[in-house]
Amino acid sequence: MRLEPVANPTLLRQLGLPALALGATVLVAMALALLAGADPLAVLGQIVTGAVGSRFALLETLNRATPLIFTGLAVAVAFRARLWNIGAEAQLYAGAIIAVLLGTGALGAPFVLPVSAAVALLAGAMLLLVPVLLKVRLGVDEVVTTLLLNFIMALFVSYLLEGPLKDPMGMGWPKSAALIPEARLPRIIDGLRLHWGFGLALISAGIVWVIQSRTTLGFEMRAVGANIRAARFAGMPVNAVLVKTALLSGGLAALAGWSEVAGAKGHLSLDLSPGFGYTGIIVAMLALLHPLGVVVTALFVAGVFVGADAMSRAAGVPTYIADMLLAVALLFMVLAIALTKVRVVRG
Repeated sequence: MRLEPVANPTLLRQLGLPALALGATVLVAMALALLAGADPLAVLGQIVTGAVGSRFALLETLNRATPLIFTGLAVAVAFRARLWNIGAEAQLYAGAIIAVLLGTGALGAPFVLPVSAAVALLAGAMLLLVPVLLKVRLGVDEVVTTLLLNFIMALFVSYLLEGPLKDPMGMGWPKSAALIPEARLPRIIDGLRLHWGFGLALISAGIVWVIQSRTTLGFEMRAVGANIRAARFAGMPVNAVLVKTALLSGGLAALAGWSEVAGAKGHLSLDLSPGFGYTGIIVAMLALLHPLGVVVTALFVAGVFVGADAMSRAAGVPTYIADMLLAVALLFMVLAIALTKVRVVRG
């Protein structure tokens, strides 16, 4: 058995294999539900109902999708240029810290929201810039440096919440003081948690799509990602492209943390992110690194998580099925993508 490249894959091959991957994922989900002692069809129905079966459920799904769109875009931008940013979690917390530093009264009310967003974006960009400079100057593997930054930032946030940023009125809990009302993102619908961070995420996806498909920088990103040696031979400023990519990627991930604090939570705590940075990798890969596809897959992933919570309460099935479902979906999708480019032949 050997692998043979497919020079010009047909549209049926490009669309059919991912569709088969999603179908296989559903079958695995049903098998997991059966192993958990529940009715597979009922479990799937409860997941769908819990995610989009009511106005409240739908808005919760959109709310959960907001940080996933930002982190998915951050990963998609970086991976498109073969810059392996595994540190979106760290950049997310950098943006969250800025939201608290500037949103608890440090700035005047009329300007606090746009200024804190801009500074948060800059903080995330600078945080990713360090590993990229180490990569282009010293050849240090960015996978290692960005991954380690996640743990460094987690410890730094823990220090801040137990020290300088700890809320004196928090009854001893490790959380920051609440943001002032002027530093909060307004709700899209009064009385519900969905905030305008979701709208900002959609705008960001559109901007990234324009950059990647309509600008010189986007062409350079794709060229560097396709073949860095050929791009360098063609005279492209490869190092500069990687630096620009890092600034955009880090800034997008930081907006995820900023929007969670300014929109959803109103304060910073250690459990702000249940792994949004890591889940962003799944979102980006399932979207085939397409910025508009990131929106769709982020909604799908968010729906799985929100629906799994409702399903767990209704059927008594562990919510870990959602984690396994997404892992299986990613594995099947990666396999489907690979098989669109190569075929298995006997030789």
